[in-house]
Formats: sequence, structure tokens, C-alpha cells
Amino acid sequence: MPDPKILRQQILDLVREYHEQNWLGDQFSPGESFIPYAGRVFDAEELVNLVDASLDFWLTTGRYSRQFEQTFAAYMGRKFALLCNSGSSANLLAVSALTSVRLGDRRLRPGDEVITVAAGFPTTVNPIIQNNLVPVFIDVDLQTLNANVGYLEEALSDRTRAVIFAHTLGNPFDLDAVTAFCRQHNLFLIEDNCDALGSRYGDKLTGTFGDLSTLSFYPAHHITMGEGGCVTTSDGNLKVIVESFRDWGRDCYCDPGKDNTCGKRFGWQLGTLPSGYDHKYIYSHIGYNLKLTDMQAAIGCAQLDKLPRFIAARRRNWQLLRDGLADYENFLVLPVATAGSEPSWFGFVLTVRDHAPFKRAALVQYLESRKIATRHIFGGNLARQPAYQDIQTRSVGDLANTDRVMNNSFVIGVYPGIDEPKIEYMLSVFKDFFHSL
Repeated sequence: MPDPKILRQQILDLVREYHEQNWLGDQFSPGESFIPYAGRVFDAEELVNLVDASLDFWLTTGRYSRQFEQTFAAYMGRKFALLCNSGSSANLLAVSALTSVRLGDRRLRPGDEVITVAAGFPTTVNPIIQNNLVPVFIDVDLQTLNANVGYLEEALSDRTRAVIFAHTLGNPFDLDAVTAFCRQHNLFLIEDNCDALGSRYGDKLTGTFGDLSTLSFYPAHHITMGEGGCVTTSDGNLKVIVESFRDWGRDCYCDPGKDNTCGKRFGWQLGTLPSGYDHKYIYSHIGYNLKLTDMQAAIGCAQLDKLPRFIAARRRNWQLLRDGLADYENFLVLPVATAGSEPSWFGFVLTVRDHAPFKRAALVQYLESRKIATRHIFGGNLARQPAYQDIQTRSVGDLANTDRVMNNSFVIGVYPGIDEPKIEYMLSVFKDFFHSL
């Protein structure tokens, strides 16, 4: 009978051979090949890890999940990294954690306010609403698309308890100002780091300044698991709370398939349950099931090894676009990195100036017709989206720049699947558009 270990290795060797035969890559043809704004970039190692995990047939969190969490926490310089099934779920877990009774008098209660921005992705804001809290919107800066910190004090009220901002498109928000504001007023800070894996502010990575930070591993992001997300923290109490909300709200912290990690599984008395009730079925939070599968984590482990070169490619592509479009600043607001930062760019944002002799739609349609993908800035002004019309929110000022983002801004890609010939083609299309005016 064949040795299972030998059979397994033969299977994995065949997977590598399959990758070499099936994923050779397409030849780029300017004007005919489509240039997406984002996408997955991988080699044989992701496929090998995926098949290796599938051969274990461990269908929930397992060895690859533990490996990723440990390696990723070390990379981030955080004590804890907790995988979940998406970046949106990571935000839900982070905000929900702040409502836990384990936080005592600091916990967020219904009606408390959380300062954020409306120019962004809905699932940065939605967990505020889903936890019966009130989003307070402040405006953004047009060159960074991040929160204009000059509005922070005006946004403050006696119900303010937390701040959640995203590092928009990989560009860090003003962490000096925001962290000082949060310290002064004893506010929790959540960094939505989903677009900014590898970005630095000063000598630290983004995602290491807040009480909690969140990541996304969707295919458009810096590394991917297909679906996937993560919450990081260095606070042991918050770690326990996030785990509980992620894992059905249970009080037990045993890994899947494990029992009696605490050594007193039948020795607890919580709530008004009878003494000795099985700790595996005691629930201390109104939780969810937001765990990740081990097969997804296996892909992430291979992706994590590639992160340094992914970041380098994103920075190279962003700079080539920035240099190549500099002649058109009379018509376009070009992005700038936040002072003191080194972004790991998610995309390249362009904002058509109010006085330009064309509208965003004309430029976007021109690019799309020439096979260059574009995206709007997520939800534009979320306060104007239909889903938010009957939701209690508060806005500071008229959010004029947020409306400009909604009307005039769009994004093109910088992901590692775009190489220099593609950048050269993209710039040539912009040149043709402006010469046609």
C-alpha cells in the first residue's frame, strides 16, 4: 500500500506542475488587454497550500489559521491577530467589542457617538449603526481623502466615545492629531487598515496606533485569501472580547475540536445558569459566527511571504502614475502622501477640478473604452446613499469635499499585476484624452 506521505507529496508536486502549465500569464496587448484596477497575484505556492489544507479535510479554523495569526501578529508588532471571514466582519467585530460589559464604564452604549467620515466604504460606518450607535461625519481633505482633523473638536459632544477612520486607499490619516485627540478625551480608536497593509506613519506601521485595527484579505487587497479579514490588538481584554463576538458570543475560548482548555469546563457559574453548566455553551456576548476556513488561511500564508514585493510594486506604480500625470494638475487634483507617512498604496485617486472643461464621466468613459478599469471612491457620500436616509446620524458642516469626492473623484489601479508597459499605456491614454480637449 503506498505511503500516504509519499502520495501527498506527489499530489503537491503535480499541483506545482499544473500551475506551470496552466497559469503562464497573458501577453499584454495595448488597447486590447484589459487592465483591472485590482486583482489577485499568486504563484504555485498558494495552490500548493490550498491543496495541502484540503487534504487535511479540516473544514474550519486549523493549523494554517494559527500559523497566519502568529506570523501576522509578529509582522504587525501586535500581540494578537484574530482571523475572520472578511474585512467588513473585522469592522463589525471591532465596533461590537467596544460595547462589551467587560469594558466596564468605558463600554459604548446605545446612542453614544462615533466620529467617522462619510467619504468611504459603507462597512466602516455600518457597524456603528448596527450597534445602535450614532455616526458623526466630518469632512475630508481632497488630496489625501482622509478626515480633515480640523473638525475633530467641533464633532465632539458629551456622547462621543470612539473614533473610527480608514487609511483611505493606503494613505495614512493624521495619526498624530487623531491619537492626541483620542487620548485627551479618553476615546477608543479603531483603525480601518483594510486598504493600507504595509503603510507606515513615522517609524510604525499603520494598524498599530489604535486600540483595535482591521484588515481585509479580499482579492482586491494587498494580500488575499479570497475572502478573509483580521482584527489586531495588543490589549488582552479586547482580544478575548473580539474572539467571543467572532465565535458565537461564547465565553469559552477553546480552539475548534478542543475541550477543557480552562481546566474547569464544568466548574463555572455565570448569569443565572445552574452551577456546573458546560462552559462550551455559556455565552457572554450577543455574537456571530465569523470564523475563517483553514483552506483560506493556507492561501494567506503563501501570500504573506510575498507582501514586501507586493508593497514595492504598488509604490512603484503609484509613483510612475504621479510623475506621468503631473502635467495635468491644472485639470486634476493629484494625490499626495500624508506628511510623515510612507503609504502602501491601494489605488491612485484622481479628482476632476471644478473648473475643468470636462466632467468625471467623460474621462472615466474614455479610460474604460480603452480597457482601463476605474472605480468611484466606494460609496461617495454615504449620507446620501438610500440605505442611510432614515438612519440617525450627525454631520459637522456641509461635507463639501465629501460631495466633491462623490461627484468628481475616481480610482485607477496600482496593484502588482500592473507592470511598467501597462503604466506606459495608461499614461498614453491620458495624454490622448487631454490632447483631444
